Amino acid sequence: MLRFAYAKRFRRSITMNIGFIGVGSMGSLLIDAFVATGALDPSQITVSNRTFAKAVSLAVRHPGLNAVPSNAEAASGRDIIFLCVKPHEYKKVIDELRHGLQPHQLLVSITSPVLIKQLEDCLPCKIAKVIPSITNYVHQGATLCMFGTRVEPTDRKRLLDLLTYISDPLEIEECHTRIVSDLSSCGPAFIALVLQKFIDAAVEETGIDRAQATAIASAMLHGTGKLLTEGEMTPEQLQQRVAVPGGITAKALALLHKELEGVFNGVVRTTHAKYEEDLVVVHDLLYGKEVNGT
Repeated sequence: MLRFAYAKRFRRSITMNIGFIGVGSMGSLLIDAFVATGALDPSQITVSNRTFAKAVSLAVRHPGLNAVPSNAEAASGRDIIFLCVKPHEYKKVIDELRHGLQPHQLLVSITSPVLIKQLEDCLPCKIAKVIPSITNYVHQGATLCMFGTRVEPTDRKRLLDLLTYISDPLEIEECHTRIVSDLSSCGPAFIALVLQKFIDAAVEETGIDRAQATAIASAMLHGTGKLLTEGEMTPEQLQQRVAVPGGITAKALALLHKELEGVFNGVVRTTHAKYEEDLVVVHDLLYGKEVNGT
């Protein structure tokens, strides 16, 4: 079952100390968004990163933010710790944290193939999982939220309150992580590729200025998104409203239906196959590789 946690964003101060382990693309995006919206003051944030210079650079960008050289230090004493590292780095980071984390702390993983139960097996604290989206950078879109067995209602509310500043938190069951991530987190890249191809064709076929075509197409996509959300149209209804039977749009839509048949089924199969591979890799890293089924 999918459930949006909040219907609107609340604007009140968040009083907590947050740690970030890993400040790559998504970790830094979350920090930038939290600071930009006023959800957190930089002084509330402590960060560590495998390449310490990246953490220092983030501290320069957000004066008051504390960059520390060790993951254990980034986690020590924090109310919430965001773990923003790649799957193959989890075993090393968990080993560094396992003896320092306390039962009252909440660790939030943003890596989809690392399962909540695996983290609960390895760590003594409360565990949640959040899958952000690049759309959170402009304080839009969803963040996908899952909660472990130790998380209490107050912990859940605290995390959702924080995420509401930059997104619409959407609670999902962990078994649906991959497909919902396809739509929410991978989706912007997929749609951007389709838009890029549309712009390329417009330039090649007509000679229109690329910058102008990009601006027009981007504004179109922005408006389309609002029609599908604020306007409460379904994708099917939107097509019906635009396409007059026998008209130009209808003819082009018929071509697209034919050419795109099965394309996104292949996309979903591809992402799921990679996810299944990653699940095996993470399991073997955390528990040891099975030999002869044992």
